[in-house]
Amino acid sequence: MTTTVPLPVPAFPRRLPAAEPQTPYEQYVYAYPHQKAYRLLEDGPLLSDLWSAERLDALSLYVHVPFCEMRCGFCNLFTRTGAPEDVTRDFLGTLERQARVTRRALEARGEEIRFPLAAFGGGTPTYLTAAELTRLCDICEHVMGADLKTSSWSVETSPATATADRIAVLAERGATRLSIGVQSFIDEEARAAVRPQKREEVEVALARLKAAGFPILNIDLIYGIEGQTERTFKVSLDAALAWEPEEVYLYPLYVRPLTGLSGRHAATPEDWNEQRLRLYRYGRDHLLSAGYEQTSMRVFRRVGTAALEDTDGSGISEYNQQAGMVGLGVGARSFTGELHYTTDYAVAVPEVRRIIDDYIATPTARFERARWAFRMDGGERRRMYVLQHLLESTGLRVADYERRFTTRFKDDFARELDALLGKNWLREQAGTLALTPEGMAWADAVGPMFFSSRVRDEMSSYRDR
Repeated sequence: MTTTVPLPVPAFPRRLPAAEPQTPYEQYVYAYPHQKAYRLLEDGPLLSDLWSAERLDALSLYVHVPFCEMRCGFCNLFTRTGAPEDVTRDFLGTLERQARVTRRALEARGEEIRFPLAAFGGGTPTYLTAAELTRLCDICEHVMGADLKTSSWSVETSPATATADRIAVLAERGATRLSIGVQSFIDEEARAAVRPQKREEVEVALARLKAAGFPILNIDLIYGIEGQTERTFKVSLDAALAWEPEEVYLYPLYVRPLTGLSGRHAATPEDWNEQRLRLYRYGRDHLLSAGYEQTSMRVFRRVGTAALEDTDGSGISEYNQQAGMVGLGVGARSFTGELHYTTDYAVAVPEVRRIIDDYIATPTARFERARWAFRMDGGERRRMYVLQHLLESTGLRVADYERRFTTRFKDDFARELDALLGKNWLREQAGTLALTPEGMAWADAVGPMFFSSRVRDEMSSYRDR
């Protein structure tokens, strides 16, 4: 195998710390930097050059399916509702063209290519018909070379689209984790979140998933819905637990610009923050007492459940960003050590439709280069590493950080460290820095404290569309 030469690590740039957190719910940090920090490159690099220094036998494949049957009131994901058959057909055709170009770029070095990890996200991948899901799996296997039968492979679904024929395809092709967005088992709360569904439909979908025997069933719930109380939240928690899922994710409700709930939430920010914190603590304690362990602010895994394995055996985390991720489909991101790249991004319905149409019409040769991107440097790689570890319950091993970057963590992040220790949001024990229970409750405020000035400036200048 070719020896990978480490990228140079420039001196770490100093900056003033982020302002004192005013809310526990500043931003959900699932990858760094956020897509709003990406910009269009005039002459983007060739993918073959970008991937020439990456390890190719431990890649992860991510496919973004930008379609849903409905847009929930809280949703700001890159997705289109009600796409007709000709659009999904043409999308898959373009995705196959993109996959062929990407595969050639990966093969340029002449080394073995393996995908131990795979994920279909969106959107709702099961918006595709059973036949379309079969074609998508064929593209991943026959074009990209992924062995889905042996990969750890996650798929997102919804109650309305978890039909018997779709689930049968995923089970037969070897999916190992199915995640279903339920949000609430109470019909009135679902309507308040602008998610028109009936509990009966949810239960039928869960029965199908359970019967299919996927190794990991994950159920997503939301707290902070208007009118939601500990009593009503317990109804949803207990309804989810009745299905004995291997994982339960608890998401705080966010109301973002250009979403269905924007401007409709009646509670004052102070009251709403208090409600969400109260419900978070209740849900956390309820799941812990039911035999689950907390691995991050959102993730609870049943004790004894094997995590979906990653390439080094440490397990998939909620923070799903890692070097070596190859993204396919409009809205998918790819991560190399030097560059993070994707396609154009928007939330507003007209812009999303335009971007999907543009993707479908993209000339094949254009897929040879990265276009919308963010260039990483030593400082940004440090911040990404910190967020990947500090937001997880296992914490950050200081020695690992300093061995990787050859600088002292306490020097690089002295102000952030002092602030977190001063608030009792962080503890240091046996060389590991980990969030305290209260720090974990404020994880969506802790994460942004480590954003660079460069990323903050790019995000603030992004125009929501």
